[in-house]
Amino acid sequence: MTRVRWILVFWLFVLSAVAFLDRVNLSIAGLSIAAEYHISDVQLGRIFSALLVGYTLFQAPAGWLADRLGSRRVLTIGVVWWGFFTALTASLPTQIPFALGALMCVRFLLGAGEAVMFPASNQFTSRWIPTGERGLANGLIFAGVGIGAGVTPPMVTWVVLHHGWRASFWVCAVIGVLAGLVWFAISRDTPEEHSSVSRNELATIRAGLTISENGGEAVASTPWGKILTSRNVWAAAASYFSFGYVAWIFFSWFYIYLAKVRGLNLKTSAFYAMLPFLAMAACCFLGGLINDMVTWAKGKRAGRCGIAVVAMALAAIFLVLGARTESARFASVILAGGAGALYLAQSSFWAVTADIGGKSSGSVSGFVNMGAQLGGVVTSAITPVIANFLGWQAPFIVAAVLCALGSVAWLFVDPERRIA
Repeated sequence: MTRVRWILVFWLFVLSAVAFLDRVNLSIAGLSIAAEYHISDVQLGRIFSALLVGYTLFQAPAGWLADRLGSRRVLTIGVVWWGFFTALTASLPTQIPFALGALMCVRFLLGAGEAVMFPASNQFTSRWIPTGERGLANGLIFAGVGIGAGVTPPMVTWVVLHHGWRASFWVCAVIGVLAGLVWFAISRDTPEEHSSVSRNELATIRAGLTISENGGEAVASTPWGKILTSRNVWAAAASYFSFGYVAWIFFSWFYIYLAKVRGLNLKTSAFYAMLPFLAMAACCFLGGLINDMVTWAKGKRAGRCGIAVVAMALAAIFLVLGARTESARFASVILAGGAGALYLAQSSFWAVTADIGGKSSGSVSGFVNMGAQLGGVVTSAITPVIANFLGWQAPFIVAAVLCALGSVAWLFVDPERRIA
């Protein structure tokens, strides 16, 4: 029996890694960019937030496009878009008027293009992946977040030290465009359209989908009334807000925190900045595997929701302990544990939105993902403000409190209640 669906899941893992390569590169090159354009930490936070504002605002439209046009075309256009605006970032001259505004505009448009990544991948999951494999599939896809973000610190640091920060953005742009073209060549919107899918694999996929997902036709209209009045959707979105708030402390500020606050040099900072992202990648895969195993043994309530409750509560504990640890290196390891624990819950969000969303899974997941990105917008902008007034322990304590609240929100999610 063929395993085409897992080849495509692997390439979604690659695209996920590329997406975060294009996001996190700014935080690694941020010190060089800030020096060249005379930008403060607070202004740098606005640039981080600009990407997330674009990403957030276009989540629901991205999900709608994925539902209508399919994951193949939407993701291909999206990845080429990322490459273009990553390259454009590197093309802005040092003496450009209103440099801060120009950087914010370019990053906003990059974020708008990146908005398609996970709604489209979830739409792919709803058409290609049987219900019993969705935890693992999402775990693999989102492991790309950790790998992409983990590879970025040493790679970008090396390029910056040897060739300057602009060269690092050109490298990221080329990698992205190539990855998108490969996706277009090897993927199809449905398993029925893919010539390499065997009859046995097609039968396995069809048997594992729900009745509404087995239909090949697109939905006539997105049931926004049901989506916007669903307790499931709002509870998941609220929890994902907390998740995104915590995650973007690592994506936006962790490298700078290690270098400027903890006093580590650039190479040492790059090494320790990798740890949270490697933990995310490993725990994302592990969380997806556990998710499917518990779901198979105990049902979706335990597998999807129970894992997320425990994981986010554990992450809150690690964040408090890490923030209060004196040793920079030991604190980095503990905080990396918090990032890993957080990402044990990642596949739960996307498996649940595929489960409850049906043919509208792209729209549902896009809406829920807005919650995470709003959290990222907030943390990217206010983390340096909180740190300026209360010290650098405070942002991590605030993140821990939100993480605990996100854990509680999962108690209100029923993965058996479908929207469409």
